[in-house]
Amino acid sequence: MVRQTGGVSVATSPERAVPRPVLADAVELARTAVVDLHEGGVGAYLGVTSEDEFAATHRFAADIPGYRGWQWAVVVAAGPEDTRATVSELALLPGPDALVAPEWLPWDQRIRPGDLSVGDLLAPPAEDPRLVPGYVATGDPEVDEVALEIGLGRKQVMSLEGRLDAAQRWFDGDFGPESEMAKAAPSTCGLCGFFLPLAGSLHAAFGVCGNELSADGRVVSVSYGCGAHSDTSLPLGAGSPQFDAFDDGAVELIAVPARPSSVVAVEDSVSTE
Repeated sequence: MVRQTGGVSVATSPERAVPRPVLADAVELARTAVVDLHEGGVGAYLGVTSEDEFAATHRFAADIPGYRGWQWAVVVAAGPEDTRATVSELALLPGPDALVAPEWLPWDQRIRPGDLSVGDLLAPPAEDPRLVPGYVATGDPEVDEVALEIGLGRKQVMSLEGRLDAAQRWFDGDFGPESEMAKAAPSTCGLCGFFLPLAGSLHAAFGVCGNELSADGRVVSVSYGCGAHSDTSLPLGAGSPQFDAFDDGAVELIAVPARPSSVVAVEDSVSTE
């Protein structure tokens, strides 16, 4: 079985001293070891690298589908008095231009906005800095009802860090003041009749757009703006020009008298000439 191991580094090993002749000359021994493995084709010989006084690594291109740029690495060894080398280790390793899998990341670090689909469950990580303990019910209906009205009737609420992160994300997003739409807008959301301010600490900075023809239902910055502002006025002369309606009944029909036959005969004679 082919072993992929970190014991021999093909792509990153620095150049060492020239290996002893008994090790450097063991090219065919190394190639035969790979062929006898029956795990894939053996390509061109890529060279030899000294590991130490008693070992060297011979490298061959791996001719295996799906392993572009990989190399066979065969470590041969010989003692101080040996006249023949022996195979010590064999591995299939990625070369400097090898096609390798990306660095592994835990699933919770791979999730991106928009990945959550219908039916998916995504729990916050343990000790999530975005959340802090919320209000704990006392059992007194009057007290607990007031807590619910002001937003405290939850097990956890957003921490200051979580709110600041959200605010920065919204401010830098498509509905912040630096977006192209906002830069071209005649006014800002903070002055728009469709703007519904958020409650709590973000009240002064953000709200929700209630205009179905604009950013409907999206959190927008008070400094954001668009062309559908409630105070927008159409420029003079906009729209189609006005014309009087055409009335068929107002058309006056005038009878044209027939021309005398003598005039028609003269015109015909002139045209034939």
